[in-house]
Amino acid sequence: MSLTWTHEIESSVSAPRLFKAALADWHNLGPKLAPHIIVSSSPVQGDGSAGSIREFKFTSAMPFSHIKERLDFVDHEKFECKQTVVEGGGIGVTIESISTHIKLEPNSKGGCVCKVVQTCKLLPGVKAEDEEAMTKETATSIIKTAEAYLLANPNAYL
Repeated sequence: MSLTWTHEIESSVSAPRLFKAALADWHNLGPKLAPHIIVSSSPVQGDGSAGSIREFKFTSAMPFSHIKERLDFVDHEKFECKQTVVEGGGIGVTIESISTHIKLEPNSKGGCVCKVVQTCKLLPGVKAEDEEAMTKETATSIIKTAEAYLLANPNAYL
C-alpha cells in the first residue's frame, strides 16, 4: 500500500536560516540539540549535495536504531530538498520505501512555511495512520527544535 501525505509547519524564522539549520546542516546540529534522540550523525558519502548519503544513529527513544538517507535533490536558493531513506528507519520492517520532499516558502511576516510531502510504500499489514502520525510528529519536532535554537541564537546560520 502506498501512502502520500502533506504537512505544513509555520515558523517565525526566515527560510534561508531554517533551511541551513534544519535541513542542510541537521547532521551536525541535530545531535547537539536533541541528544536524547540522536546519538550521532555523519556524512557517509558526498558533501551535502545531491547524491550524498548521511547516517543518523538514535537512542532508544526512537523505534529504530538508525537511518541512512540519500539527498536526491538540494536547491539552496529555493530552500528545497528531496531525500530517500535507503537503510534503517523501518525499511524492511514496516516500510518498503520512503521519500520526503521539503520546501520552505518565505511568508510576509519574515518567517516561512515548511511544506513536507512524504511518500511511502508500506509493507502488508502496516497501519497507514500510525506511520503518518509518527513521521508528521518527527518533521514538526525537527523544524521546531531548529527554530527554537535559531531564535535563541540570532547570529547562527546567517
